[in-house]
Amino acid sequence: MTERTLSRARAGDEEAFRELIDPYRAELQLHCYRILGSVQDAEDLLQETLLAAWRGLEGFDGRASLRAWLYRIATNRCLNALRDRRRRPREVPPMAEPPEPTRRSEPLWLEPYPDALLGPVADTSAGPEARYELKEAVSLAFVTGLQRLSPRQRAVLVLRDVLGFRASEVADMLETTEAAVKGALQRARATLEGRRPADHREDAPLPRSSRERDVAGRFADAVESGDVDRVVALLTDDAWLTMPPQPFEYQGQAAIARFLEDRAALRGRPLRLVATRANGQPAFGCYLPDAKNAIARPYGLMVLTLQPQRISAITWFGDGNVFPHFGLPRTLRIAAR
Repeated sequence: MTERTLSRARAGDEEAFRELIDPYRAELQLHCYRILGSVQDAEDLLQETLLAAWRGLEGFDGRASLRAWLYRIATNRCLNALRDRRRRPREVPPMAEPPEPTRRSEPLWLEPYPDALLGPVADTSAGPEARYELKEAVSLAFVTGLQRLSPRQRAVLVLRDVLGFRASEVADMLETTEAAVKGALQRARATLEGRRPADHREDAPLPRSSRERDVAGRFADAVESGDVDRVVALLTDDAWLTMPPQPFEYQGQAAIARFLEDRAALRGRPLRLVATRANGQPAFGCYLPDAKNAIARPYGLMVLTLQPQRISAITWFGDGNVFPHFGLPRTLRIAAR
């Protein structure tokens, strides 16, 4: 950032403003997603943040960096959005009664995040006090754990442990004390570590590696063949299947097999899959073939968590509204099998 560019932006030069903020767009949107758990809400809050920054640029005095100033705006906009969301509780979408789950959880409002939006975000954006690398800090296991924290704890943990801002900077952003930040961070860390399931990221195949493609490819072939036994054979013994925001969770091959067989019977037709990526993990847009026409319509999106040779978690998102964010087609032309 140069003083000349800042002066031009303050004078109303939109091109100069874009020059200032473009380097931070992707990381700010990812920041909003981590706090909100929704890619659509993150896009909306990014626009709100940039509009507020444009209108308030005269108030930027340069005491903090431009990046820290933008994060302050984004974080507080997200916290306001979470407060509004709590005042307007959402209903869990109806679902045909499934087999008895391993456990029932509180509804978790979470969406997957397209890898295509991660491209411009680099690990170097994090400060020296960051605890998490980018690949871990975008994983579904991590973002799921965040959604179980209170909004303030969520914000503090992301700002400190993911982005590496100093406690004094976070206190300034949230208009609180360093002691309050340290206390919230300590509670957030304890809660996150106590609730977050192990995702074995250190054991997972490298993204887009031949090993990852092999496991994901065999999974896709088994699903499209309607072969539940082959799907289950790819799972670890303690694998989990979850379906945010549905409260039903299944652990282990036998429990997951019962669920998959039950859903297959309800659908009556195997799904068709289109490969994509979400949260740094292999994923598939799932389409249900039409009973009368040679097309398939959006049915849900699956994200896989992998260990070296098998799948340790399947996360199912039943809202087809996320498909456009992944560049997935509205309908899929299919050939007779």
